[in-house]
This record gives sequence, structure tokens and C-alpha cells, in this order.
Amino acid sequence: MATLKQIRARIKAAKNIQQITKAMKLVAAARLKKATDRVLEARPYADKLKSVMESLSSAGELPSHPLMEKREVKRITVILLTSDRGLAGAYNTGLIRKVSDFVKDSAVDVQLITVGKKGTLFFGKRNYKLVHSMSVPSSGARLSDAVEVTRITRQLFESGEADAIYVCYAKFYSAIRQIPQIVKLLPIEPPASEDTSGAAAEIVFEPNPQELLGTLLPRYFLTLVWQSMLESTASEFGARMTAMTSATDNAGKMIQNLTLKANRERQAAITTEILEVVGGAEALKG
Repeated sequence: MATLKQIRARIKAAKNIQQITKAMKLVAAARLKKATDRVLEARPYADKLKSVMESLSSAGELPSHPLMEKREVKRITVILLTSDRGLAGAYNTGLIRKVSDFVKDSAVDVQLITVGKKGTLFFGKRNYKLVHSMSVPSSGARLSDAVEVTRITRQLFESGEADAIYVCYAKFYSAIRQIPQIVKLLPIEPPASEDTSGAAAEIVFEPNPQELLGTLLPRYFLTLVWQSMLESTASEFGARMTAMTSATDNAGKMIQNLTLKANRERQAAITTEILEVVGGAEALKG
């Protein structure tokens, strides 16, 4: 049975942990607000670019482009977006499990590009093929990180070292809901138009279609990668804030229970001392 001194030491340790988790919760909450704003600001641009692609696809057959080249899939590259740090609940575990299941279910070779130390450490120790690994700042991914990932994956795809490119990230819905998913990036397939009439639209290209696609498709690909990174960053901060909130609440409950236990032990010790004093006094009278 723990002594009163041991219980008080545990209370002190729990209070220290509670202060740390509370501070981490506040930091994550502040960063989540900024990350959420960035996601909401980027979504309209991505949606507009998608609508442009829909308009182009409705014009009929598009000119060929390296990023749209379809070929037999023999090698797949997956971009895995995890965090550099832990203490984010099941955020990283869910992403790692998603990619692990994808690799097991794939009938072809799968190589990984890991963004975030957690994914790199996990798959690096298990002899998975890592093409490239990079870390991200604690404040979240930057546009330069998306440009770097886009450059590497384009090079792999256009050189034939990868026949398909996927990205695994956590789709952000709210601070308590982030869903890991795997999305195909390359080859780019024009989004299906909502117009079901089947008639090709009359579109005049200026400049010519080849030059237009040469500018639009790389930007569209970069937008897809950047959007997934923004979603991933917001999901990480949301998961960390939720985890730290739960840890802070649990520490508070532990402190309350230990304080109650310490009071009982102190009262029991006082009662024992009183009984010993009374017993000694009675013995002296006798």
C-alpha cells in the first residue's frame, strides 16, 4: 500500500504532466485555427481549378501530356503524410495502417515517399522501399515542401520509375474527426463533368491546347499535393488538441482521486496517533 509521501509525490508528478499537456493543448488550438483558415482559403482555388479541368474535358479529346499518360501499372509510388512528433492520439497510427494495408493488397511493387518522421521511422525499420524522406516544420507544411514533393514525383512518373502516384493523408473534417484516405494523383484524369447531355462543348483555346495543358496540368498536380498537405496539417493539430485535452482531463481526475486518497491516509494516520496517545494515557492511569 502506498504511503502518504508516495501519494503526494504522485500528485506532484500528475500536476506537472497536467501543466505540460494543457500548454500543448493551447499551442495546438492556436495552430489549428491558422491551419483551418489555410485549408478553407485553399479549397475554393482547388475547386475552381477542378471546374476548369471539367470544362476542358467537356470539349472532347484532349492533347496528350506526360502527366496524363496511362500505361500498365507495374510500380506504384505512395506519398505518405505523417507528423514529425507524436502525442497526437491515433493520427499517425491510422495513416501508417492505411498504407500498410494498401501495400499488402497491391499486386505490384510499391515504393514510398515519406513526409514526416513518424512514417519514415516506421517503414524505414521494416525494410520498405523509401525513395525519398523529408521532415516538416512544427508549424506545418510549407508550399516549398509541396513543390519539392511534386518535383520528385513528376520525375519518377515521367521517367517511368513509377506508373501511378498516390497520396495518403488525413482528410480534415473537424478537430475530432480526421479520416485517413489514399487518393490517386497521377496519371491525371480529367474530373467527370456534371453535364450528362453527352454533347461536346464549343471551346476556343487561346493559346493552343498543348501550351494550355502544359501550364495547367503541372499547376493542377501541385494544387492536389498542396491541398493534401494543408488537410494533413490541420488534421494533425486537431488530433493533437483532442489528445491533449483528453490527457489534461485525465490528469485532473487522477489528481482528484489521489488527493482524496491522501486525505484518507492522513486522517487514518491522525486517528492512529490519537488512539496511541489515548491508550498511553489510559495505561498511565492504570
